[in-house]
Amino acid sequence: MATMRELKGRINSVHSSQKITGAMKMISSARLRKAENKLLQAEPYRRKLWEIYAHIKKSGCEFQSPLTVKRQVKKVAIVIFASDDGLCGAFNINLYKKLVEEVQAYQKRGIREITVFPVGKKILAEVKRIKGIRLARHPEAFEKKDYMAATRELADELMEDFLKGKYDQVGVVYAHYKSMGVQIVRLRSFLPVAVEPEEKIETTDRVGPWYIYEPGCEQILTMLYPLMMHALMYDLLMENKTSEQAARILAMQMANDNAVKLLGKLQLEYNKLRQQGITSELLDIAGGSNRES
Repeated sequence: MATMRELKGRINSVHSSQKITGAMKMISSARLRKAENKLLQAEPYRRKLWEIYAHIKKSGCEFQSPLTVKRQVKKVAIVIFASDDGLCGAFNINLYKKLVEEVQAYQKRGIREITVFPVGKKILAEVKRIKGIRLARHPEAFEKKDYMAATRELADELMEDFLKGKYDQVGVVYAHYKSMGVQIVRLRSFLPVAVEPEEKIETTDRVGPWYIYEPGCEQILTMLYPLMMHALMYDLLMENKTSEQAARILAMQMANDNAVKLLGKLQLEYNKLRQQGITSELLDIAGGSNRES
């Protein structure tokens, strides 16, 4: 059974941990607001690019970029976004599980050339344990936290390799930010270029087909596709960053709640021992008085 001194030490230790988790929750809350703002600020630009794309396609332009060509899948690349810091619950574990699931699905289809781009210090060691894949380095700009430049460089590298035939398909594993309490791990198709159902934009007949394109829709789409891919890669990263902070807030809140429960138990045990000590002293005093009388 623990002594009062030991219990007092444990109570102080839990108090210290509670202060740390409380501070980390406050920091993560501030970072979450910042990440949400960046996500919202980037949305109009990306949406406008898709809107221009939708207008051009509705006009009847039949140009097919090499970036949209679907080929027989023999070589694939997967980018996985994770966190650089820990203490975010099962955030990185869930991303890792999704990556393993996708790699195994490709391998069952007989695809053996699988390249993985791990982005995030906390996922690198885990990814190295996956058998049958090749690891690729991500741009150094990620280390400098220049995310705009980093995602643009990564997207350019993947597009160039796709056009060279190095990869037939490229996907991104990330945590989709739905709300503070809900983050969904997904594999988003990146190349060949495809419009996801939630990204489809309806154009009205009033403005849709009556655009005049100069020098031509082919040249515009040739310039537009890379911009769309830059914006998409940045958006996926920022969604993952936002999800990370939300997961960390929830993890710190859970740790704080557990600390409160543990403090209650330790304090109760401490009070019981203290009460026993006082009762024992009173009995000793009473016994001594009786012997003297």
